[in-house]
Amino acid sequence: MDPAIAETLTRVTGARPLSFTPLSGGCVSDVMRVDLDGGERVVIKIGDSQTGLDLEAYRLRYLAENSRLPVPEVIHADPGLLVISHVETRGGITQAAQGHAAELLADLHGITADAYGFDHGTLTVGLAKPASWTGSWLDFYREQRLWHMSRAALNSGNLPPAMMPRLEKLIGRVEQWLYEPERPALIHGDMWTGNVLCRDGRIAAFIDPSCYYAHEELELAYSTLFGTFDTPFFRRYNELRPIRPGFFEERRHLYNLYHLLIHVRLFAGPYVGAVDETLRYYGF
Repeated sequence: MDPAIAETLTRVTGARPLSFTPLSGGCVSDVMRVDLDGGERVVIKIGDSQTGLDLEAYRLRYLAENSRLPVPEVIHADPGLLVISHVETRGGITQAAQGHAAELLADLHGITADAYGFDHGTLTVGLAKPASWTGSWLDFYREQRLWHMSRAALNSGNLPPAMMPRLEKLIGRVEQWLYEPERPALIHGDMWTGNVLCRDGRIAAFIDPSCYYAHEELELAYSTLFGTFDTPFFRRYNELRPIRPGFFEERRHLYNLYHLLIHVRLFAGPYVGAVDETLRYYGF
């Protein structure tokens, strides 16, 4: 381990690091559990100027200060190193944990703002995701999500150029399926299984936030893309914040298109085919 990292850990925790254990989930940065000589543990993420660790720390602190969502504590942050509290886990996303997650996210989505966006965007392996404040959700989603990520995927060489005209037609008609919410909702922004930590049928913490003010249906949609949440979650969530009819049939796939485009830009592979399927679903 880099001596400078060990030195920083000693300074910010007051204890000397004894061991470093790699953790899963670090697709954009190295993630490790660190055992300290005082008997405590922390988690570190190691990156660079393109990783956005300082922005991640900002969002963790924002959620800790402005919501009741359980998130790790930020101990230290700079562009190359993030040190957060270690969260003990035991067990996966059970039905009970899904119900608890629904309660936590319904509460989070009740936090609102005057516009859609955030104080700054995010950065993932050099991939910028803007979040400029915008009064209209449809304008925000069309321009800063679908248009921006379509161009990023195309410019990366991972999105076939022949697919772009079809995307342009769909993006130009999003109002045919989507609608303006009553008000912006604060969302976690990266709600997939790897970011949900559980302990004994409860949510221990949500990690790696990409939070901003959006339509909460974007968050709900992403939670279905990789099977993170299903019936127990949506049953409880709907009791607390009723989901408008047509979400699963009409709007969910259009919201997941944004996340598919991110995956095309970063990984290509089968995600290109998934974008094609989405376009066909909407008749393009």
